[in-house]
Amino acid sequence: MTISYNWLCEYLPERIEPERLSKILTSIGLEVESLEKYESIKGGLQGLLIGEVITCEKHPDADKLKLTTVNIGATENLQIVCGAPNVAVGQKVVVATIGTTIYPATGEPMTMKKAKIRGVESQGMICAEDEIGIGESHAGIMILPADTKVGMAAAEYFKPYEDFIIEIGLTPNRMDAMSHMGVAKDVCAYLSHHTRKERNIISPFKNNFKPDNQGLQMQVIIENTDACPRYSGVSIEGVTIAESPAWLQQKLKAIGLRPISNIVDITNYILHETGQPLHAFDADAIKGKKVIVKNLPEGTPFVTLDEKERKLSTEDLMICNAEEPMCMGGVYGGLHSGVTAKTKSVFLESAWFNPVSIRKTSLRQGLRTDAATRFEKGVDISNTVNVLRRAAILIKEIAGGEIASDIIDVYPNPKEKTEVALKFHYLKKLSGKNYHPDTVKNILSSLGFELCKEGSDEMRFSVPFSKPDISIAADVVEEIMRIDGLDNVEIPATINTSPSVETLAHEVAYTEKIAKQLAGLGFREIFTNSITNSAYYSADVLKTTVKMINNLSEELNVMRPAMMETGLESIAYNLNRKNSDLKFFEFGKTYSVNEAGKYTENNRLAVYISGNISTNGWKGKGQKADFYYSKAVFEKIITLLGLKVDAYIQTENADLSDCLEAVIKKEPVARIGMISNKKLERFDIKQPVFYTDLNWSRLLELNQETVIQYREISKYPAVNRDLAIVVNKALPYELVEKATHAAGIKKLKSISLFDIFESEKIGAGKKSMAVSFTFQDEEKTMTDKEIDDMMNKIIASFEKELNAEIRK
Repeated sequence: MTISYNWLCEYLPERIEPERLSKILTSIGLEVESLEKYESIKGGLQGLLIGEVITCEKHPDADKLKLTTVNIGATENLQIVCGAPNVAVGQKVVVATIGTTIYPATGEPMTMKKAKIRGVESQGMICAEDEIGIGESHAGIMILPADTKVGMAAAEYFKPYEDFIIEIGLTPNRMDAMSHMGVAKDVCAYLSHHTRKERNIISPFKNNFKPDNQGLQMQVIIENTDACPRYSGVSIEGVTIAESPAWLQQKLKAIGLRPISNIVDITNYILHETGQPLHAFDADAIKGKKVIVKNLPEGTPFVTLDEKERKLSTEDLMICNAEEPMCMGGVYGGLHSGVTAKTKSVFLESAWFNPVSIRKTSLRQGLRTDAATRFEKGVDISNTVNVLRRAAILIKEIAGGEIASDIIDVYPNPKEKTEVALKFHYLKKLSGKNYHPDTVKNILSSLGFELCKEGSDEMRFSVPFSKPDISIAADVVEEIMRIDGLDNVEIPATINTSPSVETLAHEVAYTEKIAKQLAGLGFREIFTNSITNSAYYSADVLKTTVKMINNLSEELNVMRPAMMETGLESIAYNLNRKNSDLKFFEFGKTYSVNEAGKYTENNRLAVYISGNISTNGWKGKGQKADFYYSKAVFEKIITLLGLKVDAYIQTENADLSDCLEAVIKKEPVARIGMISNKKLERFDIKQPVFYTDLNWSRLLELNQETVIQYREISKYPAVNRDLAIVVNKALPYELVEKATHAAGIKKLKSISLFDIFESEKIGAGKKSMAVSFTFQDEEKTMTDKEIDDMMNKIIASFEKELNAEIRK
C-alpha cells in the first residue's frame, strides 16, 4: 500500500516527522517497508538561480555558439557560452552555476564545472526545460516572464512538489488501512492512547451537500441483492472535462497514479482517500435513465474500457441500463458508458459489492483493478453515501456543473453490526498483559468500536463496518495490542511449554538422508508445482485426477496425478538453456480421487537422469546415462533404507520403455525405465531421459517394519572366485542369481556379473556370462577344498536350473 506523507498529514491533528511516523506505523502492525523522498522534479531544482542576459555576442570561434554575460544577483556577472538559438539580451532565464547538479528529463545527472568551450571560459549553463527535468522541450533555453526577480532560487519560483512516500506491507485482513484516512485513524488511536489525550482525525466530510436542482433523475433497481446489498448514486450535470488542478495531479503522481481527467482523477483521489471505489458514468449513455444491477446470460459479449470483447459468466454482476450492460460491477468499466472529453453530465456510483462475487469475476476475467482489490477484501458498507457527497462536491468545485439530484440510496436489507464479547481473562491470556477496563474502552472507542454492554468480567462491543475481518474475541485482542504497540508486548519471566511427540521424525530423517546421498552422487533437488496442466494426461488418467474448482489459469487446472510431467518441465527448461547433463530428484506428492469422491495423496520420490553422467576429461570421454546407471542409483536408495528388492518384473507402460517394476514383499514399490519418445515430444525434449518413480510412503512403511541388525565385521578374509558359463542368449541375469541362491550356500556373500561375451565360436543363440562370487566364513579362514565344494554346488545348480555349460 502506497501512502503519501503530505496527504496523510492532512488528516492528522499534528504533523509528525516522517521517521517517527514510520516507527508508529510499524508499531501498530502497518509495517513500513520503505520511506523514500519524492520530488515532482528530480533534484528539486536545488542550486539553480534566475538570471538575466546582459550581453549576447557571437562566439569568436564558433558560428552556432553565443557568448553571454548573465546577472544572477551576485557582485559579478557570469560569462556563459550558450548554444541555444533563441538566447537574447534582456531575457530572464534559469542558470546552473558551477557546482550545481542538474537532472535532465532523460539521461544521467550532471554537475556543472568551469570549462573552456572553443577556447572561451564558461562559468555555468543557461538551461532548457528538458535539461532540468521541468519538461521535454529542447528547442531552446527556457525564457521566463520579464518581471521575474533576478537572483531568486528556481525552486522558489517553480515550487516543485516534494513529499515522502511510505510503502506499507499490509496483511490481507487490513482492508481498513487501504486508504489515507484508514491509516490516519490508526495513527490517531495510537496518539490518543500514548499521550492520554483524545486525538481525532481531521475529517474531509463537510455537511454542505445540497442539490442544485432535480433535473437529472435516475432510477436504481437491484435485482441481485446478495451480490450488491447497497447501491448509491447521484447525478451532476453541466460538467466540463479538463485537466485536474495541480494539487490533485501532484497527489496522484506522488503515489504512482497517472492523471487522466478531472472526473476520473477525483474518483481515484476518493478511492485512495477513503478506500471506497467510485465509478463515473456518462449520464447521457444511460438509456432509459435506469441503472439495473443484475446478472446476464452465459456468454453475453461485453466490450470493456481496454477495447476487448469479453464473454460474461452468469455469475458476473453487471451494471446495466434499460437496454444493455454498462459496467462489470466493482471490477471494470465499459467502453461505451465511461466519461469522455465530450461528457457533459455524469452519474456517480458508490456501492457495496459482495467480496466473493468480485473476487471470482476479477480472476475469471483476468482484471485485477484497484477497485476490485478493495471490494474483494470488503469496504465500509456504511460509508457509501458520505463518500458520494464528498465526491459530488469536489466535482462541482473542480469540473463545474450542478448537482442535479438527491442522493439515491438503495439499501433494502440494512446490515447489522457484528457484536463481539471480550472476557478480561482471555485478553490477559492472549496478550500476556493486564489491561485496565478503561484502557480497553478508550483504545477500542478510538478505533470506532461501540460499547454495548459492560460486566464485571467481560465487555461486549459492536464492530465498525470498516473492519469486516473482526468477528471473534481474538481479533479484538489484536486491535488492542496493535494500538498499545506490538513492540510493547511484555516478555514473561518464565516460559511454559507442553511436551509434544514428533510424528514425522522418521520420515524427515530418511528424506534428509536420501537427499544427502543423491546430492553426493551429483544430483540436484528440484521443487515443482503440484498444480499442473490437464493436457499432459490421457482421458483415463483424468478420470481419477483432482480438478481445480477455481484454477489459477487455463494451464494450471489439476493436481498432479504423477510426478513425471512436472519434472519434465524442468528438464525441458534446462535443455532450452543449453544445460544438457542433468541429474534431478524431487520429493513430492501426487493426488487422486475415486468414484466415491474420496481424495488420496501419496508421497513420491522421482529421479531424472539425462545426458552424460560424467564429463569429458584427459582420460576419456564422458559416460552417457543409461538404464543400468538409473537402476544402480535406485539400488543405492533401497540399500540406505535397509531394504532389499525381492524381484524385478518387466512390465508394459505407456510412458516408459524397458520398464522394470521393483517388488518388495510381493508389492511393487518403484518403476524404472526410459521415458518414451512420445512423452518426450510433448515437452520438445530430444535426448533420452531415464526416470525412476518410487512410492516413498510405502518404502518408509517397509523401512519401519524392517529390523536392522548389527554385527562385528569378520576378521577372516573373503575369497573371490570367477566362473564363466554358456547359456541361452535370451536368458536374463536374474535367473542366474536365483539359481545361485538355490544352491543354499550360507557363506556366499555376494554375486556379480562382470562380463557378457557373444560369438559364433560358442554356438548359435548362445552367450557367455562371467560371474564373480565372494565367500566368507565368520569364524575361520576357509580352505581351498571348502571353496571348491561350494563352487561345485553352484555349477551343479547352473547345469540343472539353467542348462548351462561351464567354460574351461
